[in-house]
Amino acid sequence: MNPKKAVMSGNEAIARGFYEAGGKVAASYPGSPTVELLDNIRQYEEIYSEFSTNEKVALEVAIGASMGGVRAITSMKHVGVNIAMDPLMTFTQSHINGGFLLVTGDDPGMASSQNEQDNRIIGKFANMGILDPSDSQESKDFTKLALKLSEKYNLPMMLRITSRLCHSRSIVEFEEREEVESQKFKEDTAKFCMLPPHTFQLQYTMKERIEKLSKWADESNINKLEHKNSDCLIITSGLAYQNLMELGLELSVLKLGMVYPLPIEKIRELSSNYNRIIVIEEMMPFIENELKIAGIECEGKKYFKFTGELNIEVIEKGLKDAGLITERKIVDPKPEDTTQRGPLFCSGCPHRPVFDILKKSKVTVIGDIGCYSMGLLYPFEVLKTNISMGASLGMIKGMRMAMDRIGDDRPLAGVIGDGTFFHSGLAGFANLRYQLKGDENITMLILDNGTTAMTGGQPTASSKHMDGAGQDISIDEMLKAMGYDDVQRIDQFDYKNAKEVINNAINKQGLSIVITSRPCALKFKIKEPHFYVDPKVCISCRTCIKTNCPPLRMKKYEGIEKLKSSIDPTQCVGCSICAQVCPVNAIKRNELNKTMKNIP
Repeated sequence: MNPKKAVMSGNEAIARGFYEAGGKVAASYPGSPTVELLDNIRQYEEIYSEFSTNEKVALEVAIGASMGGVRAITSMKHVGVNIAMDPLMTFTQSHINGGFLLVTGDDPGMASSQNEQDNRIIGKFANMGILDPSDSQESKDFTKLALKLSEKYNLPMMLRITSRLCHSRSIVEFEEREEVESQKFKEDTAKFCMLPPHTFQLQYTMKERIEKLSKWADESNINKLEHKNSDCLIITSGLAYQNLMELGLELSVLKLGMVYPLPIEKIRELSSNYNRIIVIEEMMPFIENELKIAGIECEGKKYFKFTGELNIEVIEKGLKDAGLITERKIVDPKPEDTTQRGPLFCSGCPHRPVFDILKKSKVTVIGDIGCYSMGLLYPFEVLKTNISMGASLGMIKGMRMAMDRIGDDRPLAGVIGDGTFFHSGLAGFANLRYQLKGDENITMLILDNGTTAMTGGQPTASSKHMDGAGQDISIDEMLKAMGYDDVQRIDQFDYKNAKEVINNAINKQGLSIVITSRPCALKFKIKEPHFYVDPKVCISCRTCIKTNCPPLRMKKYEGIEKLKSSIDPTQCVGCSICAQVCPVNAIKRNELNKTMKNIP
C-alpha cells in the first residue's frame, strides 16, 4: 500500500514531522515566516501547543518540556531568537532529557522583517547542530532526524528554514506517528543547574558532542554528492540547491543537509578530486568561512551576493562570473510597468483614526513593531523610529531625558500594541516610571485591538473579553498596579472625543497613558451599513482621503467638473471615521438605522 501523500508547505511539513516523531509539547511566538507552523501543530490532539507571550518564554516552555522527558519544539522568526538568546546560550550547555528542536525562520531579502540576520551563526555560537532542508519532504524528515540526533548526542538542535521554503509547497509522504518512550525527570544539579563548578566541565561536554556530531555527518547520507564530469565542486544547501538544479548544468554538487557541524573530513577528501570548490549559500558566507577555517580553499561570495534570495537568475549570473558557464540562458526579468502601491491599513482598521489624530497634532511619535508600524509610511508618516518589539518604551524615556537636558521641550508620544505590551512591554513600562521627577512630558498610547494582528490574528493575553481566547489580563489594571495614575481607555471610533483625550495628554506635563479599545477589523468583523459621498456637498478637500482608508478615492462624477471624494461600498465596513472628519458633512450612511454602539 502506497503511503499517503499531500502537497504541503515547509511549515506544514515540519508540523507533520513533529507529530510523526512523537512530539508532545510545542511553543512559539507568532512571527513571519514561521507562524503557520504552530497553527498546523494545533490540529494534533496528542501535542500540547501554545503561542507564548514572547520567544524567550516559548523557548523556556520547550526547555521545561525537554527536561521533563518529552520531545519538544519551539519555533520563531529569526529576530525572535534574539529575544530567546539568554536562556538559549545557557541551555545549550546543559543536558537534555527529551529531544529538543529550535526552528528558526530566516528571511533572505527581508520580505517581512527589520533585518536579515543569518541564524546559522547563532546556531554555531550556541553549540547546536544545524539542519538546512531544501524542500517540504526534507523539512518533515529533518524535523524527525533532528529530534533523534538531539537525544543521541545529548544536545539541542536547530532547524534553519527560510521564508521561501516556509511558504512554498511540494509533495510530502506521510508516515505513522511514533510513540517515543518518555524519560522522567531525575533531579541532577550537575546536568540541569548551570552554575560553577558544573559549567566548567560542560564546556568540554559541548565541544565533545559537536565533534561526535561532525563525525556522524561525515559518515551519514544526509550530505549527498552528485558527481558529474567536472573539475569544480559546488557545495550548497537549502533552497539554493533546488534553484541550482533548475539550471540543469553538468556540475558536480555536494548538497549539505547538515550545515553545522560540517562533514569537514569528507569535504577535505573530496577537495583533492577537484581543482575548484565554489560555495553557493544565501546571506552570510557561513559554509565558506567554515571551510576556510579548516584550511580548505574555496570561493563563494566573490560571485554571489551576500543579501537577498539566490534565485535561478542570480545563481546563473554568479556561475558565469565564476567562469563555470560561458553564456546565460535565463534573461533577467524586467520590472513590470505597474503603479507603485504601498501597504494600507485594512478597511475599518482601528489604528487609522489614531494616526490621523497624531499626524494632525504634529507630535514626535516613537514607533514599535506591529501593524501600526505602517504609521511611518505615506500618507501618515507619523512614526519617527522603528527598531524592535517593545523598544518604544525605553527609547521614549531615553529621548525625553536627552531632550530635557538640552532644553528641547517638544512633547513626545509613543505607540505599542497589546500583543507587544505582553511580549516585551511590561519591563519597559516598569522602567518608564523609574527615577522620573513626574513632570516629564511623555504620552504612551497602547493600541489594544485584541489580537496579534500582523501575523494572522493569534490571541493576546488580554483578548478573552473579545473572543473567548487568551487569558483576559486587564492592561488597565496592570498599569495601575504599577503605580500609573493617568490611565484612560477610549473608543477611537468616537473621533471627536478620542482627539480631545489624546491631544490633552500630549499637551499635559507628566506621564500619560491612553489605551484605545477597538478590536482588529479582520479578526472581529464590523457589520454596519456602508457610507457614501454626496458629490454636491463635497468640497474636494481630501480630508477623508488622508485617513488612508482603502474604500476612499477621488473620482470624476458625471456633470461635475472637479474631482470629488467617493467610497467603494464593497469595501466600506461602516466604521464612520471618514464621516466624522469631513468638515461639511458630505459623507453619510447608506441606511438610516445606526446599530454600532458609541458611533455617531
